[in-house]
Amino acid sequence: MPRERPTLEAVARRAGVSRATVSRVVNGSPTVAEPIQRAVRQAVAELGYVPNLAARSLVTQRTDSIALILPESASRVFSDDQFFPGIVHGVSQELEEADKQLVLLMAGSAAGHDRVERYATARHVDGVLFASMHGADPLPGMLARMGIPVVCSGRPFGRSTVPYVDVDHIGGVSRAVRHLLDSGRTRIATIAGPQDMVAGVDRLAGYREALADSGRRSIVAVGDFTRESGAVAMRQLLADDPALDAVFVASDLMAHGALRTLREAGRRVPDDVAVIGFDDIELARYTDPPLTTVRQPILEIGRRMARQLLRLAAGEQIEQAVVLPTELVLRDSA
Repeated sequence: MPRERPTLEAVARRAGVSRATVSRVVNGSPTVAEPIQRAVRQAVAELGYVPNLAARSLVTQRTDSIALILPESASRVFSDDQFFPGIVHGVSQELEEADKQLVLLMAGSAAGHDRVERYATARHVDGVLFASMHGADPLPGMLARMGIPVVCSGRPFGRSTVPYVDVDHIGGVSRAVRHLLDSGRTRIATIAGPQDMVAGVDRLAGYREALADSGRRSIVAVGDFTRESGAVAMRQLLADDPALDAVFVASDLMAHGALRTLREAGRRVPDDVAVIGFDDIELARYTDPPLTTVRQPILEIGRRMARQLLRLAAGEQIEQAVVLPTELVLRDSA
């Protein structure tokens, strides 16, 4: 016959205290004297008591869980784009240190978005993180207005007041393009990211800003941050301007695709065409040639997002915007 699960009352009898005192200790209340806390913890260990998390959640109004919402398909999240595992890694590190559980939710379709919205608004989690947002998604603002702590990766579109963690896209790209100009390149194109994402918009703005300062014209194709879109966009750029001698690419995966197209077209990198990417994922060190790129601290973005959310959930005032620096990493492609 299976052994009965120890109850709160059994722990109270073993520790010689009231049931209410045991409940306060189990729920982390600081109002119980340390000797009594030790007695309760010893009784818990001796009996093998495991709290009923569902009942505890009803009392404390906390789930000790944080949701990370990725408005992307599963195939995209689990592709070789290292942005997503980097963000998840950073978030999970910070939450583990805070003894919180990470709940990963993907919303890459309209049905998925509705499902995630129902889950979050039902308060199954104590806070919500958003990464890789497309367009002016109303969900972060709606959750924040409901009193649910929300932090985004990347500046939200529009006039949102939801706090966010981002990097200096414009400054990082401007440095990259100025490096190309300083090295004597005169016809500098770009493969921009999707224009329904702030990262895509800001990286294109940084490219245009640097070229405008030099008096040169923009040469633009648009991809979607995937390797294949980079290859296709590079073919378009070569057709539009066969004399181009440099290209800034808004992600390392797209840059990898662009390198393949340049090789197929018989263009040498960097002799004929210099190439710079953005992200500094591990792949950048192993392309042929190794890729010059703008490094963004992906792991730190995840950690700072989680840290901000935990502070917000604890009732602290936090900064509206945390913007992390980028760094130009020079390798052989430019």
